[in-house]
Amino acid sequence: MDLRHLKYFLAVAQELNIGRAAARLHISQPPLTRQIKALEDELGVALFIRTAKGVELTQAGEMFKEEAHNIRMLVEAGIDRVQRAGEGKLGRIDVGIFGSGIYDIIPKLLQDFRRKLPGVNVVLHTMNKSEQIEALRQRRITVAFNRMTEPEPDIGRELVVTECLYAAMPSDHPLASLKAVPLRAFAEQPFVVFPNVGRPNFVDRVVELCRQQGFEAQIAQEVGDAVTGLALVARGFGVTLIPESAAQALVVHGTTVRPLADVPKAMIDLSCLYRVTDKSPLLKAFLGVIRENREAREAREAHDAHEAATPPAII
Repeated sequence: MDLRHLKYFLAVAQELNIGRAAARLHISQPPLTRQIKALEDELGVALFIRTAKGVELTQAGEMFKEEAHNIRMLVEAGIDRVQRAGEGKLGRIDVGIFGSGIYDIIPKLLQDFRRKLPGVNVVLHTMNKSEQIEALRQRRITVAFNRMTEPEPDIGRELVVTECLYAAMPSDHPLASLKAVPLRAFAEQPFVVFPNVGRPNFVDRVVELCRQQGFEAQIAQEVGDAVTGLALVARGFGVTLIPESAAQALVVHGTTVRPLADVPKAMIDLSCLYRVTDKSPLLKAFLGVIRENREAREAREAHDAHEAATPPAII
């Protein structure tokens, strides 16, 4: 099997029509049909079912489509790295991201990284936690950002930040006028939580905090991301907790965000995941940017805390 077979197969799998796929590939229909038949003969399975309107993927075809896409991604990434190395550039870094993590913190890290290594092509891939781990192991991505990750022997973790949590509620909520809101005041309130995949996750942290305050969170809606969660909060579906980065970056009309009065130290982590066997200079440089940012943030917080604790000078 050569790479041309994968290219032809993916074109047909995406178009579900031999004629349209042939036009897209700038070849005639008969050679494409022969190539697909040769691929099926080589694999020993039928990849397509011929229909009056075109073709449909078989179950084997659906599976091969996913594998062919992964192989093509690996090949393209390999070609890109070789070409950049030949041009004296540093290469490419593939980064797995997720919903609320992309607000504020991760863009700043990527910006700092690009400033230090402008020759590196940063490619982002939106994935849930399990997809990130699988992609790391398959070497389809270099690093990934996520929260509340379970220890894995082959996956390293570099802490990016621990963030405070904030309560988000409808703007006309009775507690919206307070400067800080007690979490236990939401004991009888419906909660909107996110994300709805990749346990353990932020949902588990919300449930844990509520139990620490003596009540079970009444989960009314589980959604995919913070934007959807806040949109539902604005429409009165319930209340939610969000990380500080999302609280600062997202302004959703109809919602009010307040710190927690009774659990001011409620925190959630954000970490960078990577393969422990990856000894590349590119990964080392990326983790270095994360550490520099974390240390600078901690220094600012320590300075601010010192300033707040120092009484004003008497003149």
